[in-house]
Amino acid sequence: MNERADTAARSAAGQARFLARNASYLIATAARAPSVHNSQPWQFRVTEDAVELWSDPQRKLRTDPIGREMMISCGAALFGLRLAVRSLGYQTAVELLPDPAQLRLLARVAIGTAEPMNVRERQMLAAVPHRHTHRGPFASGTLPAGLLPGLQHDALAEGAELALIGDGLPYERLALIVGDAARRGDRDPQTRAEVRKWTRDPSSTARDGVPATSLAARAPGRLPHGQLRQRDFDLGRDLARPPTRADEDEVPPVATAVLLTPGDRRADWLRAGQALQRLLLHAASTWVFASLYTQPLEDAVTRALIRERLTLPGNPQMLLQLGRAASTASTARRPPGDLAP
Repeated sequence: MNERADTAARSAAGQARFLARNASYLIATAARAPSVHNSQPWQFRVTEDAVELWSDPQRKLRTDPIGREMMISCGAALFGLRLAVRSLGYQTAVELLPDPAQLRLLARVAIGTAEPMNVRERQMLAAVPHRHTHRGPFASGTLPAGLLPGLQHDALAEGAELALIGDGLPYERLALIVGDAARRGDRDPQTRAEVRKWTRDPSSTARDGVPATSLAARAPGRLPHGQLRQRDFDLGRDLARPPTRADEDEVPPVATAVLLTPGDRRADWLRAGQALQRLLLHAASTWVFASLYTQPLEDAVTRALIRERLTLPGNPQMLLQLGRAASTASTARRPPGDLAP
């Protein structure tokens, strides 16, 4: 073996040891990503030279027949995996959809050259444990100066776009469409059954799904001013947490936005997920949190209507509202050992 080959062999062996030693940390950080109903539709495989991200079709929702939401969730996990590698002092080499014969294999992340994290990456990493999807009225407070342009830059850096929805007619159009979609879902028995399937009561030991106690009880027809209508989780007040003083004050969210991609294929959905987790972690690093609205985009007609009525320059992948949260409780995650394909 010549000197160059010997160096390469030693480097490959060192990388394999590095990945094996840090596998649990890398996977656990990636798995803190958001997913619809906290369904966590991802799996990971650590090889000698990379960490592979796989989808878990058994966790694909009935309301997501083509797997778009599953891919976005997995894309969010992919960004978390990239960030975890960066925290160990290395760049990443990411290959999306590396094997056309393996549709479940979504990405392969290899270790790149050594490079320390920058300030923004360190801030996002610190936000991983407390970032959560907000499911209730917002608390009072303003957004930090420059945050919204920063979030738009995050989206662009991942190949997506964050379109801010202004007050007045644009918001009213969006609120009407979202409200109609939520009411249709509330009337659909199969949709309601799926929501309840993923809603956990306080005695549950499940490491997935949404705890009922993280959901604010809401009187029928009551919606905080400026907040888009969310799914009705069909919960009694014995399960949902009672309204707080902040709930009663009806503090509106500070910003409403739509995450867009120029294309609308599997790779675009993965990019949307990476953009989503990047901007959510950026926001959470300033203690700003997001309510995510997936139901209006689950119907192709409604999704097209949102793009048309708001004259959006791309394909809507996620609706979100940003603001201060009265509670920062995060939902549980499955341990890394349960996430092998």
